[in-house]
Amino acid sequence: MSANFKARDMAEQQIADLDAQLLRRKLRTTESPCDTKASVGERELKAFCSNDYLGLANHPKLVAALTEGAKLYGVGSGASHLISGHSIAHDLLEKKLAACEEKHIPNARALFFSTGYLANINAITGLARLAEQGQASIYSAKLNHASLIDGVRLASSQTKAKVTLFDHQKLVSLEESLKQDIHSLKLIVVDGVFSMDGDIAPVEKLLHIAEQYDALLMVDDAHGFGVLGDQGHGILEQAGVHSERIIYVGTLGKAAGVSGAFICATAPFIEWLIQKGRPYIYSTATPPAIAHTLLSSLELIKGDEGIARRKKLNELIQIWHDEMTFQIWEKTPSSTPIQPVILGSNANALAAARLLDEAGYWIPAIRPPTVPVGSSRLRITFSANHSADDLRELIQTLKMIEKTIESQG
Repeated sequence: MSANFKARDMAEQQIADLDAQLLRRKLRTTESPCDTKASVGERELKAFCSNDYLGLANHPKLVAALTEGAKLYGVGSGASHLISGHSIAHDLLEKKLAACEEKHIPNARALFFSTGYLANINAITGLARLAEQGQASIYSAKLNHASLIDGVRLASSQTKAKVTLFDHQKLVSLEESLKQDIHSLKLIVVDGVFSMDGDIAPVEKLLHIAEQYDALLMVDDAHGFGVLGDQGHGILEQAGVHSERIIYVGTLGKAAGVSGAFICATAPFIEWLIQKGRPYIYSTATPPAIAHTLLSSLELIKGDEGIARRKKLNELIQIWHDEMTFQIWEKTPSSTPIQPVILGSNANALAAARLLDEAGYWIPAIRPPTVPVGSSRLRITFSANHSADDLRELIQTLKMIEKTIESQG
């Protein structure tokens, strides 16, 4: 090994710095399907940390559909969508996804991606290219997901788009900025459900602002699709909105239980993103077997089983709000399966996660930069496969751990 290797030395020093700040992340390897119990090493842990909100990730119908899809289409797509990788399975899925949102987006069309990260970057950078250089403005919520932040940064560097941050709970500054904006393209970008707080964006108000100031509204509904709305079609269904100004992104690896994501918008925008969205143009298409599996997932989501699973989630959320009380820690008033517990310091969050692990629970500590400094937390998430007893046992465990940590601190 070379004695003079500056890049390696910098990496080692900066990793040591992360350790000193209690910010180093570590992988844990599971040996079981995604569910409410996880095999980690030789232990079985009760998992309250995944985004498998409806409990579909190991559903027998989806396992069977994936097997069937592999037999029909093989295990790879072989090329990007625009070369030879666009399968009939992709086509059927995109049509079905567009149908999910057609009541809310006129002339709806959908575009399927392998991840939500790619979908968000494709949507933001592609839409920014509609305007001439320097003639686009992007308004991004301060607490947006990293994929939205990266998409905005990339779009700004590529197109010289002006970027303005806003507070999604206080929209006065957003309106004031839009009043002064003379750019030809204005894009408002917001999470539908904020993944670390569990609160829901005021989509109706944002859409009203977009219509008033001739802007587009892009909503990343990664944590709402499958969960919100009577049929599980997400935040647009729940809010009852309808507009061709909406650019909707839904994720299919969370409540849908499989993998991938989609952009849904009125047809001209989707056609433009096919032509100018670099992640779409230059990525190998997702295996068709995945798309085939998602067709079954969408049926489960909108059908009687999906309705029952969303009802179960709401019952768990109600138990949490009725029975979980803290003496010092902070619980946020979320109406979604995401229930954060704010502990403040990195040390407290890590201590709580360690004690939970010792008690047989898997709930990681969430620390900066994922959340703001001083707001480290436990991000507790519910699945329709959790029972009321599972949740009540967790509540009692958390109350004991809070007492333990505070008595030591």
